Amino acid sequence: MQPKSDRASPVCYAEQADAAYMGQLPREELLAALEELLEAERAGARVAEETVAQLQDPAERALMEDIRRDEVKWCAMLIAAIKSLDAKPGSRTGAFHGKAMAIADLPARMAFLNRGQAWVVRKLEALVPKVKEVGIQDDLLAMLVAHRENIDRVEVRLAAAGKP
Repeated sequence: MQPKSDRASPVCYAEQADAAYMGQLPREELLAALEELLEAERAGARVAEETVAQLQDPAERALMEDIRRDEVKWCAMLIAAIKSLDAKPGSRTGAFHGKAMAIADLPARMAFLNRGQAWVVRKLEALVPKVKEVGIQDDLLAMLVAHRENIDRVEVRLAAAGKP
């Protein structure tokens, strides 16, 4: 007969484990990541809005307006996610806005905006697997897909116009 053990398998204790131990972000780190993304999305929304007003080509204007709408949508989602974690969203806009608006050449600004979208994609790719809150994770995945699609759309538009 085997002696009785007080031990249980680690799986039994998974619910009690620290988030970091399970490869998930602790609440404060998740909030910091969401806030960083919110600042970036606000900057992207402002850049897109101000760029739309300067574009002459109807197709470029429509594309940039779509991107602006997406950025605003993701701002709202990030604000809701932060609030769902019982925190108050900040009101800062990322420095990306100033850097982008300093680029007078509109195609170059669109390419720069695309690099900003790619930065968000990289952040999301790293963040999503570490988010334990299923609803937030799903929303971040949708945001990731939308950013990839917008990057592709801008690349196609710039290539069709013979621009970098």
